[in-house]
Amino acid sequence: MADKDKLDLVHRDAIHVERVRKEQRHQKLHTEFSINPHRKLHVLPDKPMCRRTTEEIPEDEDFIKAFRKAHEVPTKKYSMPLTESQEIGWMSTPLVPESRQDTRFNFFRFMTDVTKHHEFGQRTQN
Repeated sequence: MADKDKLDLVHRDAIHVERVRKEQRHQKLHTEFSINPHRKLHVLPDKPMCRRTTEEIPEDEDFIKAFRKAHEVPTKKYSMPLTESQEIGWMSTPLVPESRQDTRFNFFRFMTDVTKHHEFGQRTQN
């Protein structure tokens, strides 16, 4: 039993090689840059007294498309709601057309005897 616990240099090297190959087999290399839509992107200007010329950076159309896609409203991004909380308010078109003459939804100010009396009282105090 003591012989099995003690590994010589060749066995340790073989175990190390096997481990490295396994790590390389399962390793993913991410080379594409993508925007995190949950984090604000801040662009800072140069200092006001800086004499360096600003370098021209060519516009990347894929980056701009991905940026605009990340900041779209969920109803424009997806055809159906993804979560239960998105289902509330997904169809946000009003059920009744808006009209200024509809007294059910528009409460305009109008004069009554009480408001006339109160307004008269405020005028005499000033």
